[in-house]
Amino acid sequence: MRSTDEIYKDAQELFTFLSEAEDPAVTADIVLAMGSQDLRVANLAARAFFEYRAGWLVCSGGFGKDTAALFRKPEGVLYAERCLELGVPEGRVLIEDKAANSGENVRFSRALLNQHGIVPRTGVIACKPYMAKRALATARMQWPETGWSVARQKTGFMEYLEEGNDFTAVLELMVGDLQRLRVYAGSFQIPVEVPAPVWEACKRLAGDGYDRFVIGEI
Repeated sequence: MRSTDEIYKDAQELFTFLSEAEDPAVTADIVLAMGSQDLRVANLAARAFFEYRAGWLVCSGGFGKDTAALFRKPEGVLYAERCLELGVPEGRVLIEDKAANSGENVRFSRALLNQHGIVPRTGVIACKPYMAKRALATARMQWPETGWSVARQKTGFMEYLEEGNDFTAVLELMVGDLQRLRVYAGSFQIPVEVPAPVWEACKRLAGDGYDRFVIGEI
């Protein structure tokens, strides 16, 4: 049994790595809000819409692996409701309410925009901090015609937990996301180099039992 300090150290390693991504440019054609269990991402999406003077805000998400048992409404619907409360014009919000993972967030949102004749040159993804790297890798693989960057809450691991996020859930999701950077490299996502210390930390956390979303062996 490892100590709490050892587990926290490895979790911080994953959180820091997964949160790294390019910051947005001055403007963007669209903001894509990736649904999740963290509804505060909707606040971030609304802020990004105004800050980057986007033309459209797409709220994407159905019921994912971590929200099917939590929400009665699809993630995209809940995000949109919050964005409207924060002043985003109703006519500028599009709802995608079927996606169950990050790949579907991208593909389904792209199809939705195509239906409206919208072809963005630049886009900003609004997501959880530790979803940043994987979200960017997914969008750049599956929607390469658009120039992507990421807006995320810039915070540390401990601060993120202190905001009320569940320790176990966050670790399980980070371990699953980190593994998927390797498993999906070159297929669903562009390849992302995972440093050896980060991968070893991921394996240790999986061995500690935070393996709920691990795909097979790790």
